[in-house]
Amino acid sequence: MTIKVSCLRSSLNYNDDLNLMTGEFIRGIENELGEELCLSDISDNDCDLKLIFIQSGGSENLFLKNIECLKEPYYLLTNGSNNSLAASLEIMNYIDRNGKKGEILHGDAKYIADRIKTLAAVGSVKKQLSETKFGVVGRPSDWLISSVPDYDKVTEKLGIVFEDIDLTEVQQEFANSVLVNKEKLPRVFDDSEKIKALRTYNAFKKIAEKRGLSGFTVRCFDLLRPLETTGCAGLALLNDEGITSACEGDVAALISMHIVKALTGKPSFQANPARIVPADNTVVLAHCTIPLSMTKDFRLDTHFESGTGIAVKGYLPEGDVTIFRLSADLTHFFVSDGRIIKNLEEPDLCRTQILVEFKEDVSQLLKHPCGNHHIVFYGHHADEIRKIMQEML
Repeated sequence: MTIKVSCLRSSLNYNDDLNLMTGEFIRGIENELGEELCLSDISDNDCDLKLIFIQSGGSENLFLKNIECLKEPYYLLTNGSNNSLAASLEIMNYIDRNGKKGEILHGDAKYIADRIKTLAAVGSVKKQLSETKFGVVGRPSDWLISSVPDYDKVTEKLGIVFEDIDLTEVQQEFANSVLVNKEKLPRVFDDSEKIKALRTYNAFKKIAEKRGLSGFTVRCFDLLRPLETTGCAGLALLNDEGITSACEGDVAALISMHIVKALTGKPSFQANPARIVPADNTVVLAHCTIPLSMTKDFRLDTHFESGTGIAVKGYLPEGDVTIFRLSADLTHFFVSDGRIIKNLEEPDLCRTQILVEFKEDVSQLLKHPCGNHHIVFYGHHADEIRKIMQEML
């Protein structure tokens, strides 16, 4: 993450004590951060977090003179000496009264450093989302009655843009895909089925490249008849290649997955909660596709609901995970640390199946769910996700 600091101070003739005090203040923050802050020109906003260091009283009009070259939200850093806090309060009141967002970073070095870490993480995620273009291939599946966000609201709040793509384009690219690399699915399975699954993967990838997509979601059940295969393997491979790919046209799940990717740089598992047990705070999560890189082993199977094509039966390492889901209206989210207890082999569920113990109360999912699909990824990141999402929403 890149953090840049621009300084504003009155032109009054302060003595050298000002430089000594502010230098000591900055060094204290850097020690807590474990990295140096980069001093930059006031108009330089090419960073994950821009701090405006109000060094003295009398800086209010300097802020107004430079506001056009600054970007919202405005983060004012101050140590309180030389009336700098007083000036910051006046500036923040102006920001607030004009309906803009900002915050004064003031307190001890540890508090300020912790806020900087959170805000820089938010800035990094926002920056990546603002460069994101999603494809919605076919409309969302009919059963996703609460997982379709207002695209304009998503663009306004997160910067993501959307492009609707007809399913016939997948069929056309599938027909044009002749060469496949069967080594991409290195498990024993019917060769003719592997070829169809990989032609579907080629079609997805071609569309993503041609349209400059960071990710997409596809109404995959509608591909079963015309292509005589499923999109499960293709979605698994593309997630491993850095193209965020979600099933069933679930746009809210796609956004959730991409936030995870922006935060961790890694793919995630989109899964159905298949069984919730409040008594022991566990949830069974299952789906027919998972990024192969998330598995300790996998085998190929048929798609659960249709019994056709190729699905991925992944076996995940037991251990720490985070479970996350953003609501389609972008007003709330669910997040919990958890632990994979074991992989399951149940005949009446989608192929990849895990039993997960949650830290948060699983009855929340029964009372106020954010939707169906939930996103699973490795490590404990709930506190980080919570802080970031509270800033973003």
